Amino acid sequence: MTLTLALILGVAVGVLLGLLGGGGSILAVPILVYALGLPLSEAIPTSLLVIGVASATGAIPKIRARRIQWRLAAIFAATGIVGTLAGTALGRHVPETAVMIGFAIVMIIAGTRMLRSTEDVGTACATGNSGINWRRCAPRSIPTGFGVGVLTGLFGVGGGFLIIPALVLLLGIEMSVAVGTSLVVIVANSAAGLIAQADGLGGNWVLTAAFAGAAIVGSLAAGRFSTRVDTDKIRQWFAYLVFAVAGYVLLDIVVLS
Repeated sequence: MTLTLALILGVAVGVLLGLLGGGGSILAVPILVYALGLPLSEAIPTSLLVIGVASATGAIPKIRARRIQWRLAAIFAATGIVGTLAGTALGRHVPETAVMIGFAIVMIIAGTRMLRSTEDVGTACATGNSGINWRRCAPRSIPTGFGVGVLTGLFGVGGGFLIIPALVLLLGIEMSVAVGTSLVVIVANSAAGLIAQADGLGGNWVLTAAFAGAAIVGSLAAGRFSTRVDTDKIRQWFAYLVFAVAGYVLLDIVVLS
């Protein structure tokens, strides 16, 4: 029964990653802890493994379509890896209850971010010839990339819910390119976090493999149909789900524990 649940929920996480370029990772840790029964110390590195592999899979069609801004991805990844290592180190000294409360708060912020429109595009990076103005772009990219990395290391999330708004609203990157760029950054951050927390893996490889494999399938399937669905509507409903899960996490900590 647990294995079947892992397959179903893994597909769901992969689909969200493939469609939205992020977001699915915000549910991975709660799924692993509350639905699949893993301890938090194992759930975070398992989440990083699953999200990293699924994001890499989802990025393949974006790479083929040349929908990735590689220089921005490099900046976000480089600063994100440093942030991921810092977040991992911080997480070793923070009680699990505090980590889960912080995670719930991040989920609420993510849900709020998803409900806001992404139609408007910023201009910090844009130039008249569709190039990148690095003098304006880099000062915004570096702290954002570092902050996303800290969240990755501390909570085991990919951070796409922050990367995409930063790329679109702050830096002026087209939405379709932001999604592909986000997936590349998530892969880099997840890999760094996984290396730093590899000692937490191995408790249940069958469950991990089932969850990861299902997420890959979901991500590939979503990549094929991403242009045929209303991603704005999906993002809206997903935001409400995130709020519900965050509420359950806080309820479990405050009332049920």
